[in-house]
Amino acid sequence: MTREEAFTQFLLRMGDNTLILGHRVSEWCGHAPVLEEDIALANTALDLIGQTQMWLGLAGEVQGEGKSADDLAFLRDVWDFRNVLLVEVPNGDFGRTLMRQCLFDAWHSIQLGHLMKSSDERVAAIAAKASKEVAYHLERSADTVVGLGDGTEESHRRMQEALDYLWPYVGEMFQSDDVDAEMVKAGIAPDPASLRDDFDALIGRIMGEATLTIPDSSFGHKGGRTGKMHTEHLGHLLTHMQWLQRAYPGAKW
Repeated sequence: MTREEAFTQFLLRMGDNTLILGHRVSEWCGHAPVLEEDIALANTALDLIGQTQMWLGLAGEVQGEGKSADDLAFLRDVWDFRNVLLVEVPNGDFGRTLMRQCLFDAWHSIQLGHLMKSSDERVAAIAAKASKEVAYHLERSADTVVGLGDGTEESHRRMQEALDYLWPYVGEMFQSDDVDAEMVKAGIAPDPASLRDDFDALIGRIMGEATLTIPDSSFGHKGGRTGKMHTEHLGHLLTHMQWLQRAYPGAKW
């Protein structure tokens, strides 16, 4: 694997995470429990899609095949996506959606903090812009998790169930492979495994305030960030996300 190939894979991972989560969050538009949450979720989705455009745009540039961010978003099949499995699981109820957002935001904020010091100026610039948005995402999702976790008996039960369901997907964000080793060697990105302690400390504080118990389990789903194994949910998501481009190739507004 050349450095350019590893760099492309890294950028696809970053862009696919925000693309798929952005689409998932957008599914709440018009369906959130209250108007304020509907607007907040829509804005979060827009932020994530905006970040996607930067990551996938750079991926296309590094790949050198003349592909745009739109090409990479709408013209790839399931096995070509490199997002972690956490972001592709269905929304579930409002509590599960915000729990997933909080878990991802915690990792995302730590990752971007390191990427702002990247040896690649383009990566550092994207991270600097995205980190401002993600700081708000984390503040909001963490506050909501705490409010619901330490709320009524019903909201507490639902949030604990959400954490129990999603926790097995967390470990994949911290797995390392040859792509990561090449990025560390080039000074472009940190080793994912090195972020785990900061993540555990941050999530531990949030879940403590939410009176929620983090599962005592080391089991973890994996395969998404390498494209070897996605859940059955990603294919259904892509049929919704890509149908217009597939039905009318090259269509322009």
